Amino acid sequence: MKTSVCIIGGGPSGLMLSQLLHLKGIDNVVLERQSREYVLGRIRAGVLEHGFAALMREAQCGERMDREGEIHEGFFIAHDDRMDRVDLHKYSGGSSVVVYGQTELTRDLYEARDRMNGQVIHNAEDVQPHELTSATPYVTYRKGDEVVRIDCDYVIGADGFHGVSRKSIPKGVLREYEKVYPFGWLGVLSRTKPVSPELIYARHERGFALCSLRSQVLSRYYIQVPLADKVEDWSDDAFWAELKRRLPAEVGAKMVTGPSIEKSIAPLRSFVAEPMRWGNLFLAGDAAHIVPPTGARGLNSAASDIYYLYHAMLAHYQRGDDSGLENYSAKALARVWKAQRFSWWMTMMLHTFPDSIEYDRKLQDTDLAYLFSSEAAQRSLAENYVGLPF
Repeated sequence: MKTSVCIIGGGPSGLMLSQLLHLKGIDNVVLERQSREYVLGRIRAGVLEHGFAALMREAQCGERMDREGEIHEGFFIAHDDRMDRVDLHKYSGGSSVVVYGQTELTRDLYEARDRMNGQVIHNAEDVQPHELTSATPYVTYRKGDEVVRIDCDYVIGADGFHGVSRKSIPKGVLREYEKVYPFGWLGVLSRTKPVSPELIYARHERGFALCSLRSQVLSRYYIQVPLADKVEDWSDDAFWAELKRRLPAEVGAKMVTGPSIEKSIAPLRSFVAEPMRWGNLFLAGDAAHIVPPTGARGLNSAASDIYYLYHAMLAHYQRGDDSGLENYSAKALARVWKAQRFSWWMTMMLHTFPDSIEYDRKLQDTDLAYLFSSEAAQRSLAENYVGLPF
């Protein structure tokens, strides 16, 4: 098989790039290790920055997002039994975010690839890139007993943290930066009316909590838990009781509870791999970087990678200009590290750390007090939350 771009990973990043390239006549193939049902069964973040929403529309995949997504012009930070609102619209110069579940976004991208007869190969086993520093790279995968070879110009590694792409870069070339946080988020999805029309981030001495939503009838809630905890340790009743303890009394009193339809624990880590290009391999999304979900930057950081790659590929195939490809790693990493900084800051300000001392807690109090006493501080938060320019 021969194509221009072979994309490893059929999540939202890989599908988005595939769709954008296809619309411009650039042939590509997507390889995904899992089934479509498995990919669509993953529950992930749902806060899209304005740049990501614009990219969905450019990919001709934004109709349902615009129809069903929730436009949020602010969010709340709960602390000391009070609620303070961050006015994103006011402090970002009129921007907002779209709350739209990653599962639905991925479904829209799949349907768009189907309409265009895009090549998305599922259950591709033993995927392996080859000859990445040569002019003739290729990728092999196994389908049953058959080994299939795909010759291509470029390989895109959008196969997540545990994928093969990053591991294809020699250890002497690759540098990895990581911070592992001493807690995780226990998340519950419930078919209940959201407790608030806008997200609530809660800082509490018992631990962080987040009230989010997927729609007006589907709520997503999180609480900070120790890394040693397991999902089986938390009944639905125990979860709801603990969540209410961490929220202002007036919020907890009006919360509608119900059976969980999904429950999971996600550990928190910050991770960056450099460089994001090696030869004709380009990393994107979780294959190159991970952030704690506190600042809603994970999926959005992947979108900026795709934006840079898409435009670099256009310049190469349409104008013979390789400057975008050559500068991709440096340009993507500059924005990635800004997202890392913002996510780290939100995480440090709002979580309870098991080894913190009174000095640390006083600094957290001061950080929150300063945030809501300074328009400049709120402007900085809003600018990062709605999305820095690509």
